[in-house]
Amino acid sequence: MVKVFHYLRIYLILAWFCLVLGWSFPVRAAGYPNPQLEQQVLEVLRKHPEVIIESVQAYQQQQQQQVNQSRQVFLQDLQANTQAIIANSPTTGKISAKTILIEFSDFQCPYCAEAHKKLQELLPKYQHELKLVYKHLPLPNHPEAMPAAKAAWAANEQGKFWQYHDALFSNQKQLGENLYLDIAKKLNLDMEKFNSDRLLAESAIQQDMQLAQKLGIPGTPFFVMNGKNYSGAIQVSDIESKLTNNT
Repeated sequence: MVKVFHYLRIYLILAWFCLVLGWSFPVRAAGYPNPQLEQQVLEVLRKHPEVIIESVQAYQQQQQQQVNQSRQVFLQDLQANTQAIIANSPTTGKISAKTILIEFSDFQCPYCAEAHKKLQELLPKYQHELKLVYKHLPLPNHPEAMPAAKAAWAANEQGKFWQYHDALFSNQKQLGENLYLDIAKKLNLDMEKFNSDRLLAESAIQQDMQLAQKLGIPGTPFFVMNGKNYSGAIQVSDIESKLTNNT
């Protein structure tokens, strides 16, 4: 009951705030600030500063609940219909592997490069127990992340994703058009197809990015593991211990 009155108080104060705004805007059609309105708003904030904080906190809690629900549904779908979650994403490891590790990664992210090194050590040891699935999550603050992702996607269309993927991380400091073409040539890719496929890659990459947004993924790298004794988000440093428990 106390909680109900608490939220009712917040609602009434915010409703009053919106009502004041509604009265003021038609009068000030030119868009200039109304000194009286400003004073009223400031007075409300002085008397009830906790309202804004509590409203923000309530909104954040609501958003986190939605993320948690989305992650739970995702894990359930991963167990019930694994192939639908994998879709056309690149995979490595035994097809019949019982443990699925989904990686959301960015080719320009230095932390992803570090995670890549650890996975290179881990995967050969558990190649029969673990299947790795790669999902693209190029971050907006990395200008070469999307071009690199498009190039890797195009390489996947010719069955050379993982070779291309490894080369990108090995040459992360040289990311750029010259590198993308050079790797493609070294892998003997059909260059005409490679270049045309790069132009088609964004829609598929956006699907991975939309999934990441739905799951509330805060950055890269981000791993989700689904195994016999563990299901959920996981740090790369904890993967081996969970695999050991699964076997």
